[in-house]
Amino acid sequence: MALSAVLVLSLAFSASQAKEPPISTPISTPLAVAVDKAIDTAIAENRIVGTEVIVALDGKIVYRRAAGLADREAKTPVQEDTLFRLASVSKAFTSMAVAALIEQGKIGLDDPVTKYLPEFTPKTPDGKTPTITIRRLLSHTAGLNYGFFEKKDGPYHKAGVSDGLDNSGISLEENLKRIASAPLLFEPGTGWQYSLAVDVLGAVVAKANGTTFQEAMRQLVAEPLNMKDVGFVVAEKDRDRLAVPYYNASPQPLRMADDQYIPTSDGRIHCVPPQAFNPDAYPSGGGGLIATAHDVLLLLEAIRTGGGPIADAQIMKEMNTDQLAPGVHCIMPGFGFGLGWAILLDPAATKTPQSPGTLTWSGAYGNQWFVDPAKKLSVVILTNTTFEGMNGKFPDDVRDAVYANIPKGEDMMNAPKLYTFTGKDIKGDDFPLDERPKTVDVARIRITYDRQTFYTVEQAQCGSLDE
Repeated sequence: MALSAVLVLSLAFSASQAKEPPISTPISTPLAVAVDKAIDTAIAENRIVGTEVIVALDGKIVYRRAAGLADREAKTPVQEDTLFRLASVSKAFTSMAVAALIEQGKIGLDDPVTKYLPEFTPKTPDGKTPTITIRRLLSHTAGLNYGFFEKKDGPYHKAGVSDGLDNSGISLEENLKRIASAPLLFEPGTGWQYSLAVDVLGAVVAKANGTTFQEAMRQLVAEPLNMKDVGFVVAEKDRDRLAVPYYNASPQPLRMADDQYIPTSDGRIHCVPPQAFNPDAYPSGGGGLIATAHDVLLLLEAIRTGGGPIADAQIMKEMNTDQLAPGVHCIMPGFGFGLGWAILLDPAATKTPQSPGTLTWSGAYGNQWFVDPAKKLSVVILTNTTFEGMNGKFPDDVRDAVYANIPKGEDMMNAPKLYTFTGKDIKGDDFPLDERPKTVDVARIRITYDRQTFYTVEQAQCGSLDE
């Protein structure tokens, strides 16, 4: 009787693996089938233009796919080295830069921001100058705001504050002056408001590190995690790798203009995509980064595993603890907010299969990520389509597909020798994969592989393990 082998693509990732070979004939696992369906449906229904999705379980990539178009008009496909504008996914990177400086003793969570930025002293509506701490900035409880939440005559608009995506032509220092000139929404710690606080943290990081913010991001996050493509500006040689941004419209998403206003439920967001090519644009810690999906995954794995080489587990425990006072609520039902990202407190309230303690956030250019520590799960969902990829049906469909098909622990086996197992999901942790294509027989199944990717499965005339 022929035996079958079900394989999970579970490959350790590192800097050298940032550009993995494409899967020519993917192994058909329930997880792959379900996530493929979510992707293919979203593209077919013109909800997204292009995407890359990566799912990692216990530190191994169990699913990765680039699909759709990075540039619809040029018919350029999304590749595994495609660069995406991260928008607010940038906040997790900046928050981890802060964590790194806490680890180094250069920043304290409860330090006043004036220790690093003496002139950043916004006032409450009654004219008081409260203390704003690093903790309040990380948790969005400082009382700051975003201009896109205001009406056109709001204080941030009157002050000419940049939200970080508009290629404003002003410096980070000038933007901080403008932010500080507007009144706080509330006394720090008494409310929650998603805001430009992480842009302020970018200036704090630069000051504490003694470098520019761009250099600090490289030293504190990108280099320790072996990231190859994280930055605020795309080099000339890499321009063709950057996904073109689109926004949802009927009958299909529209390509963003060079100066684009996009309506939101609260107002409108101002996006200027050419900012990605402007070395003089101020580096927005809350929205300005550009990276590959693999770079984002490396960050998520550092968060999931207790800080990796960036920060220790005690710091990360605090980062992953809800910071909101009783009666203060995050923007999403069932969630609290930690030091850089939302934290799921009540899955039933938001109707999600994710575990309590799941960490997550998203970005306006069409991105979402989440880390489920209880499931040892990290998921990156990057698209080039605003707002579907951020908070539309697509990321929910991917999420649900993942949770419905996570390989069970009893079916995940470390395999020193791949041919030892059959009828099980196999993790090739210790199986040597070199550069040359090879084949190996598993019972009556022949697997062809090349370094990181299993390419084909075919019937092979070889004996079963019982023979």
